[in-house]
Amino acid sequence: MDYCGDFIELLGPDISTKILMNLVNPSDLIRVSLVSSSWHQFVIENGLGKQLCLKLFPEISGIVHTIEMNNLIDTVGHKQNDCDELECLRKNHRIYTLLARAFNPFVRKDCISEAVIASSTDNYPEESIHNTLEPFDRIDTRASYWSSEGQNNPAVPETLLYKLMTKMCIVTEIHVQPFQAYFQYGFPIYSSKDVRFRMGHKLQSEMTDSSTSSNKSADDEFIWTYTSPEFPMVQENCLQKFKLPEPVLCIGGYMQVELLGRVQRQEMDGLYYICISHVQAVGRPLLPRFDIEICLIHQGGVL
Repeated sequence: MDYCGDFIELLGPDISTKILMNLVNPSDLIRVSLVSSSWHQFVIENGLGKQLCLKLFPEISGIVHTIEMNNLIDTVGHKQNDCDELECLRKNHRIYTLLARAFNPFVRKDCISEAVIASSTDNYPEESIHNTLEPFDRIDTRASYWSSEGQNNPAVPETLLYKLMTKMCIVTEIHVQPFQAYFQYGFPIYSSKDVRFRMGHKLQSEMTDSSTSSNKSADDEFIWTYTSPEFPMVQENCLQKFKLPEPVLCIGGYMQVELLGRVQRQEMDGLYYICISHVQAVGRPLLPRFDIEICLIHQGGVL
């Protein structure tokens, strides 16, 4: 049998790089680098781990240099000799392939770690936002849900703010379940008309956790780097799943649920309310060791 040779050697670096960049699983690139010493060197010297990471998740291209990994990522070009530069490339290869694997959007998990604040609460703490972390609308004999204050105007929106498990998460879909008041006549369901989601980071180091804080004051303390389209919410007592158009990289670890429009009036006082029993953010939190520090640059940039 004739020797066909190494395809990387035969095709050259440019075409070989284009072929390898069609991989969709970071683990495959690791396997490629283990085929032979020459393939291993090619993958490392051409920074294919970083290229694949940025291809899979282009949202992180502007903040890669701020990812804190115990100073594991070094800048090539400031080394004293070739050995140091090669070691730097090897180190960065390990980091970026691990980073890409850690961002795998196909691993599903609830990314919410805590409920922070609601734009309004009718009866605190019995009807606080913290109840929305419970997967059921009843705990023993007690109803578990968040309720807004009542409004005469059904167009008045409400917001729920959550902190995610890590400062960087890939979020693919968000689940929201309206609350059905089984203790009221007719068993009304207090859903909103539409829902929208925003993700971003906090401007200030501290924020007052108060059930009476206004929506405006909460917004003033955040930069939202992503805003979803509006999704219609049905007036049904079920966990409603809202899949985002594309997986979203949440940089900063905060998510806001915007509840737009009210559809249910309470018979007792004639006011419109929104009540939610459960919220989930489905995706993949990045390992905590990859957490980043968010810096505000000129009142509007993220590094």
